[in-house]
Amino acid sequence: MKELLEFLGFIALLQGTGGLVYELTGKLRWGVTQRWSALEGYEIYVSIALIVLAIALFAAAESRRSR
Repeated sequence: MKELLEFLGFIALLQGTGGLVYELTGKLRWGVTQRWSALEGYEIYVSIALIVLAIALFAAAESRRSR
């Protein structure tokens, strides 16, 4: 379970930082925030939320004991 939480956290962190990089520089257009039309106009907020989610997932993974 710890590995799954870490993997999901890594994906969320990757998507969040990719979205912020695109919104701030206009380069690296590959993230989920640019692909979904439902997120139109909220890309920066969704990217920040993904980074916060990644931090929460990493914290949850760290609190789990590996067996």
